[in-house]
Amino acid sequence: MSLESVPPKYAQLVQTLQRRIEAGHYPPGSLLPSENQLIQEFGVSRPTVVAALRVLREQGWIESQQGKGRFVRGRPALASVEQARPGHAYLTTPETGLPGELLEAGAVAVPNRVAALLDLPPKSKAFLRRRLVSRGDEPSEIVSLWLPLDLSEGTDLTSAQPLAQGARDHVQARKGVRFDHVVEQITARMPSTEEVKQLGMPKNTPVLDVYAAVRDPGGRPLAVLAVVLPADRHELEDAYPLS
Repeated sequence: MSLESVPPKYAQLVQTLQRRIEAGHYPPGSLLPSENQLIQEFGVSRPTVVAALRVLREQGWIESQQGKGRFVRGRPALASVEQARPGHAYLTTPETGLPGELLEAGAVAVPNRVAALLDLPPKSKAFLRRRLVSRGDEPSEIVSLWLPLDLSEGTDLTSAQPLAQGARDHVQARKGVRFDHVVEQITARMPSTEEVKQLGMPKNTPVLDVYAAVRDPGGRPLAVLAVVLPADRHELEDAYPLS
């Protein structure tokens, strides 16, 4: 779960409590303030407090003991590990920070897989913004952002200029929606002739397909980010706790 950009209230509370834990204000083994105490101190609603405590528990900062309350565990060992999930990176990084060129922007027929992820009928149209990203002056990956047509209206996604915001922030600000969570899938396949040409890669080298399906808090599909990565140039790494 990302806590970057201009975070919602629950994320601000998470960050405040994390800083207090790191500073020793809430030392390991101590009892965290109750929900009612946090509500009164920070002037937020109970759902906001509950959401923040859930994030802290899932990330390993605190633990719950039934009938006793929530106790501080301290800074998790993995808290300093950067989660290099491709979908999150491309959704939050401004295009101005990813040099490249715009390949396509407009309404096109949606592929079957993307249609299923967006919950759209087969052969319908969706908005596509596709960029060829370069790293070290060489083409590195192809990034495609798919949106239902109504969510693309009134945005700058048709502009040939790189976005100064991440796609998540831009769409949320313009359309009043909230990107709540991502379901990410990674598969391998051989590249198309066009991809070989665009990426300047050998024909016999496979590519990794990353599909990041973005949903709102209710589970409604909002966007799909599809990234094509040459397998000989990229390595995907993740870190997670064992519980």
